[in-house]
Amino acid sequence: MCKSNSLHDEIGDDHIGTSDHTPLRADAFEKSDEEKIESIKKNVEDILLTLGMDLTDDSLKGTPNRVAKMFVKEIFGGLNPAKKPSSSTFDNKYKYGEMLVEKNIVVYSTCEHHLLPIVGRAHVAYISKGAVVGLSKMNRIVDYYAKRPQVQERLTIQIVEELKRVLGTDDVACVIDAKHLCVNSRGIRDIESSTVTAEFSGAFKNDITRREFLDYIKLETKF
Repeated sequence: MCKSNSLHDEIGDDHIGTSDHTPLRADAFEKSDEEKIESIKKNVEDILLTLGMDLTDDSLKGTPNRVAKMFVKEIFGGLNPAKKPSSSTFDNKYKYGEMLVEKNIVVYSTCEHHLLPIVGRAHVAYISKGAVVGLSKMNRIVDYYAKRPQVQERLTIQIVEELKRVLGTDDVACVIDAKHLCVNSRGIRDIESSTVTAEFSGAFKNDITRREFLDYIKLETKF
């Protein structure tokens, strides 16, 4: 293996991210979704044929198209800025001045190093400076940034930065606890470990406020 490939493999296994922005080329959206699906379909066919799979088998013949549609329309749909959740907010007319926490938001993402799933929970909080956002919008923001090849650290930062922009406040926090199948199902194959990342901004850099948030997300939700 050449030195360059060896270095890239090492970076991937160590889950090193290179930027807090998703690395996209300038021409990322010149092709339509349909054109991307057709191109990816052919590449998936080539991968499966190279592996020795018989694509005339009823079980496999539709796999390249299914995978291509899944990549473009579903698990990597967050790459498309047209799918970004709208950023409408509302006046905080009820004058709620305490922390608002949305916890246990399900995260389905994909590790950009091996294209294997990342599955976990996100906990998001903010303190209003006059604007509030619908609760489902917080889930949608998490889902949008998760649906792309990701590094968990970057995902955590992107969620916080987007909520700061939408709400017009620096007082935003996010904690994500997730399992990476590139760790759980390959390599070290440690099925028990999970990865926790956090991003604290504004008032959440204060020890007391940060502790309050962390205590909230430990609360058991009962119905």
